[in-house]
Amino acid sequence: MNTTKRLTQAYENALCLPLNKDSKIVLFSDVHRGDNSFSDEFAHNQNIYLHAMNYYYNEGFTYIEVGDGDELWEHSDFKHIRGAHDDVYDILRTYYQSGRFYGIYGNHNLDFKDPQFIQRHLEHYFDEFNEKYEDLLKGIVYHEAIRLKYEDFEKDIFVIHGHQGDFINDQGWRFTKFINRNLWHYLHIIGFTNPASPAKNLHKQHKIERVFGKWIRETNQMMIIGHTHRPKFPSEGDVPYFNTGSCIFPRNITGIEIESGKISLIEWRIRPDEEGRLSIIRRILSGPKPLGTFLNDEILN
Repeated sequence: MNTTKRLTQAYENALCLPLNKDSKIVLFSDVHRGDNSFSDEFAHNQNIYLHAMNYYYNEGFTYIEVGDGDELWEHSDFKHIRGAHDDVYDILRTYYQSGRFYGIYGNHNLDFKDPQFIQRHLEHYFDEFNEKYEDLLKGIVYHEAIRLKYEDFEKDIFVIHGHQGDFINDQGWRFTKFINRNLWHYLHIIGFTNPASPAKNLHKQHKIERVFGKWIRETNQMMIIGHTHRPKFPSEGDVPYFNTGSCIFPRNITGIEIESGKISLIEWRIRPDEEGRLSIIRRILSGPKPLGTFLNDEILN
């Protein structure tokens, strides 16, 4: 199935959530939580991510994880991922129990499409300290896509991971997962990169942006994705294509904020002050711009 059909199908079946000027939403993608081994690309950013998540929780934000939150291609046992990042899952549980966490599955955690897989791995975990099972994300449902329905506008904000229509990451994901787990996982540890991954392939990044841009023009629809790890905020005259970036950059994480009816591309980064003390700083990379800018006007052809 081609990308246009896959995106249209996902759009029609997406979970719809209301959005207004009082809404506060943060979107991160491609966290790729691993098992804290040498191949865990998230481990070096865990403290940055945890600090940002605590900030957003205290500020009343809802968190949408736009796919590939957990690295299930390279790591076969989810309990090792949860155990490696138990503080992170504690804050995710806090969001979820407050009704402020929504999950989208990506190609690297497509297993979360299966309710039985979620029931076995996400609903409960064994607390080794207290020697009993505890609730984790009990009853959670992961979605392929979410539509944020902004009041007073006919159009909405379409949120999806972005692997749709890419055969090796979509229809052929089980074979690609097998190759990653049994080959690229070990080559990854010693420094090789997977040429099939759009995060490591500029040609694939540009292709995805072109194909998704075409769908945006045809449907006159605003879109937020992840997948390519390439942060994107449209310039004036561009189609309303946004990309969260990822949480596995060397010293920073990037994401999208929606607050007070405006949208921004942001980063959290470790920076030294004048005396050399390190701290985690939030910085706006692009925006904020009113959502109406992207929802009210016709898309340029």
